[in-house]
Amino acid sequence: MFIMRGSRGIRFALEIQKRNHHSVGIIGAPFCKGQRRDGVEKGPDLIRSAGLVEKLKGQGCSVRDYGNLKFENVPDDEPIGKVLRPRSVGRANEQLADAVRAIKKDGHTCVMLGGDHSLAIGSILGHAASRKELCVVWVDAHADINTPLTTLTGNIHGQPVSYLIRELHPKIPVMQGFSWIKPCISARDIIYIGLRDVDPEEHYILKYLGVKFFSMTEVDRLGIAKVMEETCDHIFSKVKRPIHLSYDIDALDPSVSPATGTPVVGGLSYREGIYITEQICQTGMLSALDLVEVNPKLGRTEAEISSTATAAVDVILGCFGRFREGSHAPDYRMPTP
Repeated sequence: MFIMRGSRGIRFALEIQKRNHHSVGIIGAPFCKGQRRDGVEKGPDLIRSAGLVEKLKGQGCSVRDYGNLKFENVPDDEPIGKVLRPRSVGRANEQLADAVRAIKKDGHTCVMLGGDHSLAIGSILGHAASRKELCVVWVDAHADINTPLTTLTGNIHGQPVSYLIRELHPKIPVMQGFSWIKPCISARDIIYIGLRDVDPEEHYILKYLGVKFFSMTEVDRLGIAKVMEETCDHIFSKVKRPIHLSYDIDALDPSVSPATGTPVVGGLSYREGIYITEQICQTGMLSALDLVEVNPKLGRTEAEISSTATAAVDVILGCFGRFREGSHAPDYRMPTP
């Protein structure tokens, strides 16, 4: 037990308490229709069952869990061009945008538990409706910036960024279910970390728009500390502004988080993945977080499912001031009078 005495100890203990106090609003989005594999809709409840709420409270956060959204089935949801299930995805994201907007109005940092990554459309649009001048940190093995015209699979979880960026708006065809969507960020407002599986068309879009990104090659070359230093320099080049962190669990190496739909070897280590969240937390500007693509149905064993769920919880805890030295802050007890 570590004991600090005197007024200095009181001030230090109060500072620790203040630093760890975050007001967190959790919304579950059990949605799978942005891609073809079922099971990812079970992600929100799996993450909760791994102790998310209790652990957040244990490290000093106040937490309100808004439960799970209920998504209606959309009949006759035929493809539009190559895009699969557009009406289902559009309607679910509109519903999610309203929920995120309400959570931000209540004064919380919003944590959206997915579900697949198509949900970032609604999460970021809802956030942008209440917090202007957002920047987005997108941690992912994939760029998810295909357009409806460049997509190879038709899955909207590989396209969400393209609907959000103003510069790509002329390239997005009109689609039923998407008329409510208005781009809310510019290409300079988003930065990627962890890319290692990018389609040729996506690579062209990133380069054409001048989007800042760190592939795993660059993470290896620079080290994660330098990557995060440059990330913060980029997003705060003019003024500090709210951060939306969109974190796909497949950014982590499959040895850490195997129960996900599109795992790609050579990803972020556990330590690198958590370091990103710690640095985002230290900026004091995190305003919303997506944690997506946890799919317990794709874990081959209970150990793989548990490992993925634990990694998801730890990512979220890192965003809210978790001490990696232990699950709780040190016990700064005052001396007995």
